Amino acid sequence: MLANVEKWVAVNSGTRNIDGLATMARMLSDAFSALPGEVELVEPDPHDSVDVAGESHPLDHGRHLHLTVRPDAPVQMLFTGHMDTVFQVDHPFQDSRWLDDGSLNAPGAADMKGGLALLLAALKSVEATSLADRIGYEVVINSDEETGSFSSAALLARSAKNKVAALTYEPALPDGTLAGARGGTGNFSIVVHGKSAHAGRNPDDGRNAIVAAADIAVRLMAEKGPELSVNPARIDGGGPNNVVPDLAVLRVNFRPRAEAEIERAKGFIDRIVGEAETRHDVRIHVHGGFNRPPKPIDAGAERLFGLVKQVGQDLSIPVAWKATGGVCDGNNIAACGVPVVDTMGVRGGAIHSSEEFMIPESLNERAALSAVTMLRIAERGQL
Repeated sequence: MLANVEKWVAVNSGTRNIDGLATMARMLSDAFSALPGEVELVEPDPHDSVDVAGESHPLDHGRHLHLTVRPDAPVQMLFTGHMDTVFQVDHPFQDSRWLDDGSLNAPGAADMKGGLALLLAALKSVEATSLADRIGYEVVINSDEETGSFSSAALLARSAKNKVAALTYEPALPDGTLAGARGGTGNFSIVVHGKSAHAGRNPDDGRNAIVAAADIAVRLMAEKGPELSVNPARIDGGGPNNVVPDLAVLRVNFRPRAEAEIERAKGFIDRIVGEAETRHDVRIHVHGGFNRPPKPIDAGAERLFGLVKQVGQDLSIPVAWKATGGVCDGNNIAACGVPVVDTMGVRGGAIHSSEEFMIPESLNERAALSAVTMLRIAERGQL
C-alpha cells in the first residue's frame, strides 16, 4: 500500500491537469485490474464554467475509472474515491517528504491516494476469502471530486442503484474520527449586465453592474441562518475609474444543512435577483445550482455506522464520528437512498494545504476495517 501511495503522489493530478489525470487513470487501471471484473475509463459528462466576462465555456475533465465485479451476486455494494487533487501543475507543493513524527507529507497522500491504496488492498483481501462470491460491487474513482463531481455525478448515481451500502475513501481525522452528517453545497455565478457611461459627463445614463452585484450580495447574505450559510466570495468586473461598469459576475456559495433550506434558497435567489433587475435597471443571468444536498444520518446510515463501529471494536480500532460542514461524493450517494460512510480512508490531516499528511500506520488499520466491514455485510446479506 505504501509503495502505491508513494508512486501515486509523485504524479500531479490536479483537477485541471488533464495530462496528469490521464497518467493517474492509467496507473489506477493497471492496479485495479488485479481484481476480477471489468475496468473501464468512462468519458466525463460535459460541464460549463462562467468566466470573468460572464461567458459560459465547456471545461475539460479527465476520464473516470469504473470497475464492475460480479453484478449478479446477491449482495451489491459501491466503493468510491477520487484521483484528482487540489494541487495544480503550477502549485509549489509537488514533492513528498517524511516528517519527524513518521507521517508522510505529500500532495494527495491523505486526500485521497492513501485511501485508494487501502481500498485496493481491502478488496484484494475480500477476494481471497470464501465469502467473495456472495458480494458484487462497483468501484468509481472520479477525476473531478475536488471541483464538485459535475462530470461524474451521473456515473455515481447509476452506480449507486440497488446497492445495500457504500463506502467512500475520504480521509478520517488524525485520531480516526469519521465524518457523520454533512451539510450540502451550491455554487452560483450571477452575471449582471448594466450599461456603460462616462463617470463624469453622464453617469446617470449608465447602469452600474458592480453596484447591482454588490446589492445582491448584501441581500443574499441577509438570508443566512442557523441551517444555511451564505458566502458571497467574489465579484469580477469593472474597469477604469471614469467608466460606469457595465458587467459584473458575482460568485456565491451556499451551505444548506437541511433539504428544506435548498428550496428556501432557490426562492430568495429568484426574488432578490428579480428585485435587483428592477431596482438597478439591469439584466441578470443566474448560472449554477445546488449540486450536493445535505447528508443526514438516517436509519440506514445509523446501521452502517453501527456496523463499522462494531468491526472497529473487534479489531481494537476506536471508531467515532461527528457532523461536518464539508461535502464530498458521500452526499451524492446518500441522495440516491444508499447508506454511506464516506471517511473510510487513511488517518491524516491538513488536507488542501502544503502541510497535508498521511499517517502510514493507518493503511493496514483502515484496510482491515474496510475488509471486515465488507465481509460482515456479505455474511448478513444486509446491514
